[in-house]
Amino acid sequence: MALSEDSNGSYLAGQLLIAMPGMQDPRFARTVIYICAHNGEGAMGLVVNRVFDALTFPDLLEQLGIEASRQIDATCVYFGGPVETGRGFVLHTPDYVRDGTLMVTKKVALTATVDILRSIAAGDGPRRHLLALGYAGWGPGQLDSEIRANGWLSVDADDSLVFDRDLDSKWERAMAKIGVDPRMLSDLAGHA
Repeated sequence: MALSEDSNGSYLAGQLLIAMPGMQDPRFARTVIYICAHNGEGAMGLVVNRVFDALTFPDLLEQLGIEASRQIDATCVYFGGPVETGRGFVLHTPDYVRDGTLMVTKKVALTATVDILRSIAAGDGPRRHLLALGYAGWGPGQLDSEIRANGWLSVDADDSLVFDRDLDSKWERAMAKIGVDPRMLSDLAGHA
């Protein structure tokens, strides 16, 4: 089974990947990943249901020497994935678009510049956002192969699954969105 490519040259960009219950890699067990790019060169996404426990957004601003001109909530910093964990990415609504912003879909954008952090600190940032350190990445054909091997399910993304802060139930809610009860899934891929 080949994944179909849309007219923009992307396959699963703008979709959520849901780790199957039998995911062997503990870094991805019970994760929900927003796919930012997926094409013939590989795929890139951000885990949207795991956080760095000891790091908040105000902590990060302080480490970067960015002064907030308003009170900043102790928003979580997400574990975006195991690749380049020192690099930050902001997944956000499209009401903030600057040079370097990637429009993933009409409803979600990705910016990886420090300018967006300054804008958020000043109160001029996007309406909804999440800051992630690191990302999940796959080489050419790797994600397609993992999907065929029963490692991932995909589902349409929505604002609640992407941006809300109820992280404990996000994996179950993503599964329920496609009508799947995780208790009924097998770890083994089947072939007819």
